[in-house]
Amino acid sequence: MKKTEFSLANCMALARTLWSSTKALTIALTLIALNSARAQQAVLHNAYARDFESLNGAWHYIVDPYENGYYDYRYQPFDQSENPSRSAFFMNSKALDKTDLIEYNFDESPTMNIPTDWNTADEKLFYYEGTVWFKKSFSHSQQEGKRYFLYFGAVNYKAEVYLNGEKLGTHVGGFTPFHYEVTDQLKEENFVVVKVDNKRAKEAVPTLNTDWWNYGGITRDVKLVSTPNTFIEDYQFVLEDMNSKTVQGSVTLTGNDVASKPVSIEIPELKVKESLTTNAQGIATFNFRAKKMTLWSPESPKTYQAIIQSGDDSLEDQIGFKSIQTEGQKIVLNGEPVFLRGISIHEEKLGGGRVSTKAEAKQLLTYAKELGCNYVRLAHYPHNEHMVRLADEMGIMLWEEIPVYWTIDWTNSETYANAEAQLTRMIQRDKNRAATIIWSMANETPVRAERNDFLTRLATKARSLDPTRLISAALEQSYDPNDGNIRSIDDPYAQVVDVLSFNQYTGWYGGTPESPRLVKWNIDIDKPVLVSEFGAGAKYGFHADKMTRWSEEYQAYLYQETIEMLNRIEQLQGFSPWILMDFRSPRRVLPGIQDNWNRKGLLSEKGEKKMAFSVLEKFYQEKAKQ
Repeated sequence: MKKTEFSLANCMALARTLWSSTKALTIALTLIALNSARAQQAVLHNAYARDFESLNGAWHYIVDPYENGYYDYRYQPFDQSENPSRSAFFMNSKALDKTDLIEYNFDESPTMNIPTDWNTADEKLFYYEGTVWFKKSFSHSQQEGKRYFLYFGAVNYKAEVYLNGEKLGTHVGGFTPFHYEVTDQLKEENFVVVKVDNKRAKEAVPTLNTDWWNYGGITRDVKLVSTPNTFIEDYQFVLEDMNSKTVQGSVTLTGNDVASKPVSIEIPELKVKESLTTNAQGIATFNFRAKKMTLWSPESPKTYQAIIQSGDDSLEDQIGFKSIQTEGQKIVLNGEPVFLRGISIHEEKLGGGRVSTKAEAKQLLTYAKELGCNYVRLAHYPHNEHMVRLADEMGIMLWEEIPVYWTIDWTNSETYANAEAQLTRMIQRDKNRAATIIWSMANETPVRAERNDFLTRLATKARSLDPTRLISAALEQSYDPNDGNIRSIDDPYAQVVDVLSFNQYTGWYGGTPESPRLVKWNIDIDKPVLVSEFGAGAKYGFHADKMTRWSEEYQAYLYQETIEMLNRIEQLQGFSPWILMDFRSPRRVLPGIQDNWNRKGLLSEKGEKKMAFSVLEKFYQEKAKQ
């Protein structure tokens, strides 16, 4: 469980009284580790189920490459002054008379439909990295006994948020939700201004160098969420024992008076109804059995309506229950070994641009289902919540990842804090999603002591937040110095993870499509192996012989040979080839072939199937019958 503030004594007593199994004790002890996380990061769980006013739609914007709207001519931030200048863009000033000098005007500036990325919304900003200001005006009718929160699904990368000229705060990280309480700042007529800066930085997560497009903007939904004065801040359901169908969990209230409050949880289909009472910290725990429960799986993605209620607040969610663990070299779902028939996906929609709607997310997952996938790797950052909730509905297991990508600033304490915050928010948001089976800490990071410590701390944090899912990271293969065809995994972090995952591109970055025939794998670690990436580039419609790079034939041939090679790995429990669909990347500049697109997709950016799509589809069809 998560989001609790029990003392050690209370936790141990609760564990002894209610639960006897080792697993249950582990989950109960997790409550202790969550104290600091809850104190550091406020929660507004399940924003989509709450009462809210959408602030999506037309926002006025101003492009500000010199950040003149943020700094004065001495390069001092306007928002650090007690009396900010009317020249500061967040003041949303207007000329008072014909003599007044104001050198900006949001209401006369163009508009952009939020959520979106500015790179595809305004062709002049296609390559732009820098600051863009956004402003939205809205009316509001305050209701007595209500609290209000300004909620952002994600803003890439750094957001400075202001309401009615007053700063609410700064958020760093382009793929996780955040919010501010604005109950006391709201008026009948309001304006919110957001300074968005997507410039890359060495100390950032991700850092300067990536292989995807740095889409800037307010890329996910914006809401004005309303709650009662005391409301359900967070909740979690955990399948503690698969055989007895025992579920345990917690509900956390927040407000001025949270002690000794009644809480109820109800799952009508399972005839579960529990009446609870919060402790002094506003936390109520529960434990029940539901023998008629159907466990969630790709073949039967069963979820149940759960109703959580306390006082004037009520939330509903669709909850699926499943067990995921490893047994030796097997990945085990609900007690049965499972082969992960996967594909990697970037959060990029048809034609390019950041996914921002439920329909766009569903299109990508529908392609994956058509391919025969029961599993998807969401690379290389937390995707839109729509994607995760749809995976619950559609029966697709998920690998979720934070953008600790390639080489970041391993010794910088602020960089680590940033990575841990993104990990924490991802787990907080998606902890009740049955589809998620793996939390990934990183992708293709170099082996060194500082990196090993950094990633180990992240894994420890993830396990403290959620001991019920698997931990992994996309590592790299190693080569025998005496025989380059003998491959292994020589990485101390392999001892930390639950699932041994690695990326390999034999036949693309070195060699030809026939090179995989020579490879021998020597993996002596007794853990499941999940190949997180393999693939080759091909431009849709370019046909040649199977040894011609960039042809569909080359890609299809390499897929055939790679699948044969990987099947020789004894511990192989699945893979997620790179990648479902072509996506934009500034690293990919070959004229007439790449043109700023990574061409490793099985689909073109328009959704057209390349020959390799059928190769993988056929393999998955056969695998599903086994």
